[in-house]
This record gives sequence, structure tokens and C-alpha cells, in this order.
Amino acid sequence: MDLPAPRLRPARATLLSLAQSAGVSVSTVSRALRGDGRISPATRKRIDALATEAGYAPNAMARTLLGGRSGLIGLVLGPMHNPFYPALLEELVTQAAERGQRLVILHAGEGSMEDRTAQALLQYQLDGCIVTSAVLPSRIATICRENAVPLVMVNRVAREHGTAVCCDNAEGGARLADWLLDAGHARHAVVGGHADTSTSLDRERGFVARLAERGHALALRFDGGSTREGGWAAGTRIAAMPPEERPDAVFAVSDGMAMGVVDALRAGSVPVGEAGGVSVVGFDGVAAALRPPYELTTILQPLRAVVGRGLDLLLARMEEPDRPEEVVMLRGTLHVGRSARRPVGWGI
Repeated sequence: MDLPAPRLRPARATLLSLAQSAGVSVSTVSRALRGDGRISPATRKRIDALATEAGYAPNAMARTLLGGRSGLIGLVLGPMHNPFYPALLEELVTQAAERGQRLVILHAGEGSMEDRTAQALLQYQLDGCIVTSAVLPSRIATICRENAVPLVMVNRVAREHGTAVCCDNAEGGARLADWLLDAGHARHAVVGGHADTSTSLDRERGFVARLAERGHALALRFDGGSTREGGWAAGTRIAAMPPEERPDAVFAVSDGMAMGVVDALRAGSVPVGEAGGVSVVGFDGVAAALRPPYELTTILQPLRAVVGRGLDLLLARMEEPDRPEEVVMLRGTLHVGRSARRPVGWGI
């Protein structure tokens, strides 16, 4: 029985094959595809057309050898159970592509993957690294420093590691305290996040400091673990309290936890955002939190601006390694929903 002939995979287009088709040198093709002004517009147009027709895709590793740049940026992500992180990842991928860069995810989640992350950092010959996780492993920072790989924190501040871009979390927390105080609330609770997370700590710090400035003390604090389940657990405890002991306002330092609090209060037949009930506010501006059934009052992070500024700073550090370190804080926007009472006369 005759076996069918094996199917041959089409030959992959290369710089050499394009050069042969165009009748020019390999270096001319390489320069034309990079948009080098030394190559005439007519030649660049002809080579671009040949590359498109042949389905040419540049080899990142070969480009590294030729030009010293891979076009690859490493990304260390935080825990994906926080609904804010998928939106952050999407924005990073989109804006990196707009700048001609591609992302390599080195680590996503909690816990340590330092060995594998460190190996990948060197294996891929990365041009730079973005870190969004709560804790930057010291080994990663050391490897970046020793191998001249620029590093930028996005949505985090780690002062010992230099350049960072994030929302002004303390200012946002203070603004939410003002909102609740102006609405007449007197017994406030916080559902906090991880103790080693700069965003959670700064939001809580700003909230509590503003309460103190206006003559109020925090009544209760719950550890929400930065998860929706942690918010549910805190909300369940609040719902079980006698009404005279229950806080009348709750600040959950992330929208994910705030949604858990709202779910638990409603499950315990405690009204949310109404007179006689509990006001709940969050932070981040997660899409699901802004829609029914939650409609949170929250601080919207300036996500596009934070990501764009972070990438631009990283690209600048790639071009100018000795550029001074800087921390950039961008102001969020108060979004007024239905999960918290509004100050008397607001919106008039």
C-alpha cells in the first residue's frame, strides 16, 4: 500500500530570500524593513510589498544579534484573581504593540518563581522589564541592575527600586473619606489588602489620615486579603453585627473586595447605599463594579495614562541608561455610583 507523500511546510521567508527576490543585498533589505532613510522610498516600498507577499516575519533573536535589541519587554504580573489585572494586562499589551514592543510574561500570580523568572530574564535578552506585582523579588532587581536591563514599576511603588508610575493612591483614599464624611457617616470601617502591597497600604493610609484630620477615628478594620472572597468574609461579619455596632460606611481598598462586601451585606439583608444601611466604596474602576448590581462609588484609576507613562519611561531608560530615577503619581477620578449615600445637595 502506497503511503501518501508527506506534506512539506512552505519555506519560511528570510532576509536572504527577500534580497534574492529584490535583487539587492541582505543589509539593504534589513534597512528598508526598518524604515531607514538611507534607502530610497521606491526601494522601501518594493521590499515592503515583497515581504508582505512572502509572509515575512522578523526573527527577534536574529534582530538582537544584528542590532542589539530584541524588541521584547519582560512583564512580571500580580495575582490575576484581582479583576483589575486583566484590564491592566490588556492595556499593557495594546500600548506596547503601539510602540513596536512585545511583552514576555515572566511570572503571573503570587508566590516566588525567582529562579525561572531570572532564567527567562537572561534567556530572552530582554530590552527592559515592567513589574506590576506587589513584591519585586530582590534577585530580579539585582539581575536587571547587573545586566543593564532597565526596570520600571507600573501600578506599584517600590522606592528602593527607583522608577515607578502609579495612581496617587493616598490622595484617592483621602477623597473617598471626604465623600463619606460629607454624606454624614460617622462609623467607618476599612477592608484592607495585603500588608506588603504599596497600593493597598497607601489607599488605607490616605483614608485613615483624612478621617483623623477631620476629627474621626477608624472604627473597624478587616483583612480582606485583596480578594473578592476576603471582601465577602468581611461583609458577612459586618452583616452579623447588631445595627448599633455595625459601621455605616465601608472602604474596601479594591473594587474586587468591595463587590464581595456588597454581595455579603445584601445576602445578610443589610441595605447598601441607602438611609439606614451601609455605604460601600471601592478603588480601581473595574468595569464589572461600575455596572448593576454593584454600581460602586469608587476611584477610577487613570489606567491608560499610567501604562503609557510607564512604557514611555521604560523606553527612555532603554535609550538613556543613566537617566535619573523618578516616581510619577497620577490622580484618579471619583466615580459616583449607587453603593454609597451622597452628600446633601450634591449635584445641585
